[in-house]
Amino acid sequence: MKTLDFFASHPVFSLAEATEVLSPDGGRSGTLNRLKYHLKAGRLKPVCRGVYAVVPPAIPVDRFLPDPIFVAAAVQPDGVFSHHSALELLGVAHSMWQQCTLYVPKRRRPLALNGASVRFIEHPACFRGRTGLLGVRKIERQGRLLQTTGPERTLVEGFYRLSLVGGAEELVRSASGLAVVDLDFLEKVLKRYDIANLWAATGWFLERFQKTFHVPDAMLARMERRRPRSKQYLERGRRGGILAKRWNLILPKEVFELGEPDER
Repeated sequence: MKTLDFFASHPVFSLAEATEVLSPDGGRSGTLNRLKYHLKAGRLKPVCRGVYAVVPPAIPVDRFLPDPIFVAAAVQPDGVFSHHSALELLGVAHSMWQQCTLYVPKRRRPLALNGASVRFIEHPACFRGRTGLLGVRKIERQGRLLQTTGPERTLVEGFYRLSLVGGAEELVRSASGLAVVDLDFLEKVLKRYDIANLWAATGWFLERFQKTFHVPDAMLARMERRRPRSKQYLERGRRGGILAKRWNLILPKEVFELGEPDER
């Protein structure tokens, strides 16, 4: 493949990936020589060790900020995007967020990207090993296939770690825009975690958007039986809010007021 053709299909790439495509015979040193030329010409920008981004025409190198999602995919090709990054890839993120998150086999240090960051976190204990790809789907982004948690895991794991999804309001506003949720699989995800607060938070969400996701009353009743026995805050360390009595869950006022149009 010609170098410029490779750049057109790989906006961010690793040295290993470039070597495999551009210099299968010349090896690493041959690839580096080809890349050095384009680095000097301003067509490439080094992002971190062994990772490069293609600079679009007419944009100065020092002002160009590569897509954090593509950077993360180049650093960790086997990673699974999660939390707010998953909401972005699923096309429902309510706001832009400068933190990219993905699951990796082994946790590693975060990567800073001039105002943005990439966090590499381990798969949840209940989804490690062979089950790590359950509830994962492939999404196309500018011609590249990326792995991300699907709607069901993204919703539950968003409630599980609200700090990684931009907070409760961002999660609820975003997740309410999902086109489809597999309710049977959603219950399977909740059973894997088996945490009362997650049953309650997800149950509250499905009750608020019951018509949107065609949630049967019987499912809500099953979820209600798994709620916490005493009142709990949705967000740890936060005080104040409104109690959702059915779920024994105290939610921030701005979240409690969200719901389908006829429920506001």
